[in-house]
Amino acid sequence: MAQRIDAKDLNIYYGDFLAVAGVTMSIEPRSVTALIGPSGCGKSTFLRSINRMHEVIPGARVEGTVAMDGVDLYGPDVDPVAVRRQVGMVFQRPNPFPTMSIAENVLAGVRLNNKRLPKSEADDLVEQALTGANLWKEVKDRLHRPGSGLSGGQQQRLCIARAIAVRPQVLLMDEPCSALDPISTLAIEDLIAELKSSYTIVIVTHNMQQAARVSDRTGFFNLEATGKPGRLIEIDDTATIFSSPHEKETEDYISGRFG
Repeated sequence: MAQRIDAKDLNIYYGDFLAVAGVTMSIEPRSVTALIGPSGCGKSTFLRSINRMHEVIPGARVEGTVAMDGVDLYGPDVDPVAVRRQVGMVFQRPNPFPTMSIAENVLAGVRLNNKRLPKSEADDLVEQALTGANLWKEVKDRLHRPGSGLSGGQQQRLCIARAIAVRPQVLLMDEPCSALDPISTLAIEDLIAELKSSYTIVIVTHNMQQAARVSDRTGFFNLEATGKPGRLIEIDDTATIFSSPHEKETEDYISGRFG
């Protein structure tokens, strides 16, 4: 079941430094929400706060709430590891585990959660996740070779397979195509379009054409100056953001007048 996410009055700190201020937004289930804006404006920091990856950095903390279907992910009795099981993440650079085979990479997250699977079940899960990531046909005859032997675009799809093998409800993607060539980028974009029927997807991208192509809604982040916190300037349907945004800041960014 894909889940709705609601952030309310969210402030994100690194030590004493307020990195992101006052974010309130809703992320709809079974849709793609893109986050755009200049470098350093808090997009990735906000993204990592959704699955509590932010707090692995010493001194990092949040104020406010991030709720998934009404449950505050920062509630006192919520286990961050359980949150990360429900909210998968794909990073900027493909990061398959170099010493593991393709199949072992897919199962890595499942095994980390102490799940012992019978071989037949493990084989089925590998096939399902790789099929879900549009990679099965390309790798089915070399599942026991290292994942690091794949091309960059294939490695990124392997990382997506690893993320969906745990059966999360939400997928976060932090610039998943920035290290890829145009053909691999197109494959990932096609995959995102397919995955949104099953997952809530949030993608950070610096590529505005990509945001326009893949997302249903777009949020624009900005900051007044270096050293100031990033803020959500506006969020709306992607078509509206790119054709008639409400805020002049958004219009200036999208039309290339700054950023």
